[in-house]
Amino acid sequence: MEVRPGYKQTEVGVIPEDWEVQPVRNIVERLDAGVSVNSVDEDLDTYAHSQCILKTSAVLEGRFIPHECKKIAPRDLWRVSLRPRADTILISRMNTPDLVGECGYVAADQENLFLPDRLWMTKKRLESDASIHWLSYLLCSKPQKSRIKALATGTSGSMKNIAKDSLLDLPIAVPTAPEQRAIATALSDVDALLGGLDRLIAKKRDLKQAAMQQLLTGQTRLPGLHGEWEVKTGYKKTEVGLLPNDWCLSALGEICGFENGDRSHNYPSPGSFVSSGIPFVNAGHVAEGKISSKNMNYITEEAYGRLGGGKLKAGDILFCLRGSLGKFGFVSDDFGKGAIASSLVIVRPESPAICREYLVCYFSSTLCARMIDTWSGGAAQPNLGAQDLARFSIPLPPTATEQRAIAAVLSDMDAELAALEARRDKTRHLKHAMMQELLTGRIRLVNS
Repeated sequence: MEVRPGYKQTEVGVIPEDWEVQPVRNIVERLDAGVSVNSVDEDLDTYAHSQCILKTSAVLEGRFIPHECKKIAPRDLWRVSLRPRADTILISRMNTPDLVGECGYVAADQENLFLPDRLWMTKKRLESDASIHWLSYLLCSKPQKSRIKALATGTSGSMKNIAKDSLLDLPIAVPTAPEQRAIATALSDVDALLGGLDRLIAKKRDLKQAAMQQLLTGQTRLPGLHGEWEVKTGYKKTEVGLLPNDWCLSALGEICGFENGDRSHNYPSPGSFVSSGIPFVNAGHVAEGKISSKNMNYITEEAYGRLGGGKLKAGDILFCLRGSLGKFGFVSDDFGKGAIASSLVIVRPESPAICREYLVCYFSSTLCARMIDTWSGGAAQPNLGAQDLARFSIPLPPTATEQRAIAAVLSDMDAELAALEARRDKTRHLKHAMMQELLTGRIRLVNS
């Protein structure tokens, strides 16, 4: 392959002529690990001492996540000593195959956190003028991450471990120090933008939850439907809190029908699924009010015809009864034919007193979450039946018009959230593209 002028072919790929291939140990003097300690399962605020030890999940895709930690058992406090320090990299040296080798850059000293035995912390060579922040971006870039994972040994499918010398001997493409700093600055600017978007999205989600609580209990009434935005009188006490006098508290079974899937000998076996046909929806296909076609199972028209129940209609809501209780998906008007697995139940609005858009809002609310906690029995593996779901209490505004208005307000907030999430995803893709170009020298930020 012809190499363009100003570049050279090396063992790590094509790089600029003024870059060098060096082992990691030319920059990192050593890799230090913490110790294994016992932790406490209780809430972090239960104990007077504030020392915590990091989990391996504290590093991911170049980010350091300090809240991913757990309290150290008091009897083990004397054993810990290594704290994450500023301008270092934490690397997951022992983890599952998909997470081993993950790293995160530590920008500032962490006084109340300690390092576990499964995380390394880099110690930079005193004589090196390299940028540790640049190195963190390089180590979490897609090509480099693949090379690091290839160093891990261990039984496939279980824990993997990276030998210290293997990582220190790993060859990398090293720009000049000024270019390293320029690369780190450019990528950290994008990270700052991503962090701002994450915080804004979290704030908007909190606002939506607060608005949902207010609207679904009538604490806030929409203008033009009943008085002003805030109504201070005319409320009654119910089991879910105060409700307007003109609202009613209904049981879900009074306004909806429920249909389980066919659990007879006609229930499709995994071996009967086909590559295309009629969707056979299970709990893994529903989340956040939607039905995903990713990894969808399909049955034939003949198998669908043999089913005695659990066939979908437009406007149905699919609710998860086992495992991830409360996950739900809305069947759109254009979904077409489909059937459900035994882990789901169909919730079908049957009363003119309820509009389906309002019901979707209810299922995503904290009110519904409280009902799940009440009726799931608190078992180690909680589950529900259709008869339990029928007992769920749901506040109902007096007219379908008010229900639709509430749903429209919350839908607008969902649309705003979706736009922010799309912007964040686009920025994240841009960052990955920048990493690919900057960390290989295809785009230069300093004069060569």
